[in-house]
Amino acid sequence: MTEQELITGCQHADPLAQRALYECYAPTMLGVCRRYLSRTEDAEDVLVESFCKVFEHLDQYSGNGSFEGWIRRIVVNESLMFLRKKHALRNAYEIQEHFDLRSDENIVAELAAQDILFLLDQLPNGYRTVFNLYVVEGYKHREIADLLEISINTSKSQLILAKKRLQQLLLERNYPGVQERLNQNR
Repeated sequence: MTEQELITGCQHADPLAQRALYECYAPTMLGVCRRYLSRTEDAEDVLVESFCKVFEHLDQYSGNGSFEGWIRRIVVNESLMFLRKKHALRNAYEIQEHFDLRSDENIVAELAAQDILFLLDQLPNGYRTVFNLYVVEGYKHREIADLLEISINTSKSQLILAKKRLQQLLLERNYPGVQERLNQNR
């Protein structure tokens, strides 16, 4: 089935189309959930809730832009709602001092997906959430502040602290080449 046939079938509540759509996008969207939520069980719950919303609001998909991107936005929003319900973002704070952290994008590119999930799981919820929204999803600090109901400076602080903590974790795990790259950037 084509994507449009899947969408049409789901709009007509065809269970086969719904199952096919879920099976097509669920693995990728579970990965999105896992980046925000450290517990696999929570990520799976959010994934199910997200797909319920996808099926419920499928008529709102206008056809403009990527269908996968539309689903991703729902998944991200559901993940954030889950974190808000758990009050996981309430302890985010601003830092006043300026950190000069140089990031090496090649380090992230070389990490395996499992390594990245492990590292993200080591971050506090606020750090992980802002890092995902900014680095992975491409949101701007103003958008993150609005989504999370925090100040722009708190968003920036959480990103700085997340990067600093990720660097520490990479160094602690002796990930190949990290120390050399960090020394080259100094």
